[in-house]
Amino acid sequence: MLNSSINGPETIYALSSGGGAAATAVAVVRITGPESHLALQTLLSKTQKESYEKMKLPEARYAALRMLYDPISSPKDSTENDVDINVGMKRNPLDSSLVLLFDGPKSFTGEDMIEIHSHGSRAVVQGVLSALERLASPPYNMNIRPAERGEFTQRAYGSGKLGLVEVEALADLIVADTSYQRLQALRQMDGRLSDLYEGWRKELIKGLAHAEAVIDFGDDEDLDDDDLGFEDDMESGQMGVWGQIRPKMKDLQLKMEKHLSDAQRGEILRDGVKVAIVGVPNAGKSSLINLLAARDAAIVSPIAGTTRDVVEVTLDLGGVRCIVSDTAGVREDGTTDDIIEIEGIKRARKAAEDAHVLVCMVDSTDEDAGIAAIDDILKDINMDDKKKNVVYVRNKIDLLEELDSANTNRGISSVSISETFEISCETSKGVDSFIKSLTNKVLDRVSVSGDIAGNSVVEDEGAVITRARHRRHVESAADALRRFGMRSAEGYMALDLAAEELRLAASELGRITGAVDVEDVLDVLFSDFCIGK
Repeated sequence: MLNSSINGPETIYALSSGGGAAATAVAVVRITGPESHLALQTLLSKTQKESYEKMKLPEARYAALRMLYDPISSPKDSTENDVDINVGMKRNPLDSSLVLLFDGPKSFTGEDMIEIHSHGSRAVVQGVLSALERLASPPYNMNIRPAERGEFTQRAYGSGKLGLVEVEALADLIVADTSYQRLQALRQMDGRLSDLYEGWRKELIKGLAHAEAVIDFGDDEDLDDDDLGFEDDMESGQMGVWGQIRPKMKDLQLKMEKHLSDAQRGEILRDGVKVAIVGVPNAGKSSLINLLAARDAAIVSPIAGTTRDVVEVTLDLGGVRCIVSDTAGVREDGTTDDIIEIEGIKRARKAAEDAHVLVCMVDSTDEDAGIAAIDDILKDINMDDKKKNVVYVRNKIDLLEELDSANTNRGISSVSISETFEISCETSKGVDSFIKSLTNKVLDRVSVSGDIAGNSVVEDEGAVITRARHRRHVESAADALRRFGMRSAEGYMALDLAAEELRLAASELGRITGAVDVEDVLDVLFSDFCIGK
């Protein structure tokens, strides 16, 4: 029997690429764990006897072309001389594959690891996976099994190869739909966000160390701020109990608040910019979304009120993921008693309220009715931060014999329209200009400073918040520092309470990076990964 560590950590394997269900040119099977190298030795052995002799493996980190063999011997293909106490039987070949060997800890998981780059046919992939499955049975009895979702990444996290923020970035990278989602995930994977939060956390711990020193030894003791890790950048003297710590913590609080005042650009870039098209029935909203999607995403009919629900399509506009919503035609309150239409209007209003960019569309042949309905929608929405992201579109200009451009914006009083477009969904006139402007507004919504020159959507320096979880913890840390500012001004009487606020702030930041217990986060996060990653 081959040597195996039955009671040690399990070795796992999985298909980590396309293939299996559909044929591909190349498929990648990954193996990680203490017996991964032994598993490869077995697959490379032409006979069971070679498995016992432990044939030489390829050099680590160099790709080598090798023939893989099924670990179950085939007596019918063996000659009389091959059958020697059942150890010399020939094995059936599986595939001629490239194999890569990694020695732990210099691998993705931090363990010994193998990658098999095989041909991607269903027969080859299934043959390799079945061969690995057989290694768990006699005569090999290896401690090997198929991997669960995200288990490779979980082992990388457990061995310290990836932090929690980097794990989340990897999850975002795997499901990235657009170029800017990819860039944002890669920038987060390089550690800049983790470094930022860990730097803040260390500053908080230094302040906490000062507090604990005062609590243990009293403020009369000669406490050197340099010994606590702070530079002597202020004149000597105490500001109450806390000395130089209060201004440092105030500065840290301001940094967090600035970090939070990003209009959620990172989260919007990750989840997608919401664009809502609103207007009266039969204004051409469904026709417009079909033009944007370049397919029949919504039903188009000359009958007013065809769209009764919100129809969403996901688009790539300028490299940014956008969720464009075609909404039910809206009417002024009290002008319809159709309960289905009323519900559709309610959902249209909600889509308008949630949108980052709002496209207000009217039928240019009956513009006054369209303006009244749009005003009715906008009056209930706080548009202070949306004014520059509202677009006014006059559709069906092909039906007009003469355009009155001087009266284009008449009646729009509840919101300042940033741009107006005259288009025809029937002839596509003006549509290209509209799409170009809409793309610029989308880019502007996720840019750091509003400057989209050079399509610089994500921040080149520093880090951006990409998940609601991060924002929640940073907000809690900033709140704790605000309370610390009040408590620390009360002197010795509130020393313990002020120190507890610093401890709470450090804990909140630690929950982002994984320095503090985050098992509930990990369970959800890894379950969202695909098998093989």
